Amino acid sequence: MPNPVPAKRIFLSPPHMSGGELSYIQEAFDTNWIAPLGPNVDAFERELAEQVGVRGAAAVSSGTAALHLALKLLGVGPGDTVFCSSFTFIASANPIQYEGATPVFIDSEPDSWNMSPAALARALWDADRLGRLPKAVIVVNLYGQSAKMLELKALCDRYGVPIIEDAAESLGSTYEGKPSGTFGHFGVYSFNGNKIITTSGGGMLVSDDTVALERARFLATQARDPAPHYQHSTVGYNYRMSNVLAGIGRAQLEVLEERVRARRLIFATYASELEDLPGISFMPELAEGRSNRWLTVMTVNAQESGVSVASLLRSLAEQNIEARPVWKPLHLQPLFLEAAYYSHAPGESFCEKLFAEGICLPSGSSLTEEEQARVISCVREQMKRGIAVSA
Repeated sequence: MPNPVPAKRIFLSPPHMSGGELSYIQEAFDTNWIAPLGPNVDAFERELAEQVGVRGAAAVSSGTAALHLALKLLGVGPGDTVFCSSFTFIASANPIQYEGATPVFIDSEPDSWNMSPAALARALWDADRLGRLPKAVIVVNLYGQSAKMLELKALCDRYGVPIIEDAAESLGSTYEGKPSGTFGHFGVYSFNGNKIITTSGGGMLVSDDTVALERARFLATQARDPAPHYQHSTVGYNYRMSNVLAGIGRAQLEVLEERVRARRLIFATYASELEDLPGISFMPELAEGRSNRWLTVMTVNAQESGVSVASLLRSLAEQNIEARPVWKPLHLQPLFLEAAYYSHAPGESFCEKLFAEGICLPSGSSLTEEEQARVISCVREQMKRGIAVSA
């Protein structure tokens, strides 16, 4: 007998176009603004800055490029240290390496799953005692939720250390009524294909420091000096966003709130349908914040449920459903095994626990009710088998 045709694949977080993108793309074609820069880039920067309430924004080729420029603008270089969340994608820390600086990783805490103020306080105290305060602290807002930015900012302000807020996953989220990405000296957003809005690939550096943003634009366009010929006095980068992609971003930004509402509803449905299962819990939401719920993330306690994350991932894959483990902490990555790490509490590494138990479920804003029901059914069936085995 031939193998049955698998059901239509359900992706983790696919792009979701509104249809309005075509008019901006057509305008770029009609005016022949195809190369980097152009009216859409200028407008996208202005509109996003207005959306999040900052004085300026610089559109670039990726969130990683924006992080790199932020480090450059803060003067990070060889011999410096930069503190960074450990529980995140490696793009948050790679730019530290680009500049020859040394990362120091900070654990998460249970309330937000983001940077632990307790761990950061110990790290800053140690660094101050040794006379080696970091040049910057990169705080990552994971899976759409803001970190406890007021506590973290108060700690950094005490020592005079600037914050770069990596809000790549949290555009549309708020903390204490203030948009995610606007608490630090610089904020960074990503428009990768899997983000809540996308330009297919791109990012944005935001700040109230408009002088620094002008410098960022200069560096991002190969640092070309103002001369009638091609003259360069400093190292630059090919980091600017194209006018075509910026047009996509403008249309996507118009539906940002719709995308947030859709993902929050998807999360609420998963939680209501699955939280009764033993050993299952979901990423919490801070009372002071509103997460865009970019991805729905849950933890599976194998001892209580009889199911491991690995077995649940296999079961979902067999049903043509894309799900993934959570980020492997950076202090556990082979690239960073020699880096210093500060845990949430002595002997208690919270992000390692999340890595052992976490799983990301399909969360795209275009996910249909029928598709989500398939995911829920698969999870419940696997959990049912696990409970029966462990009974």
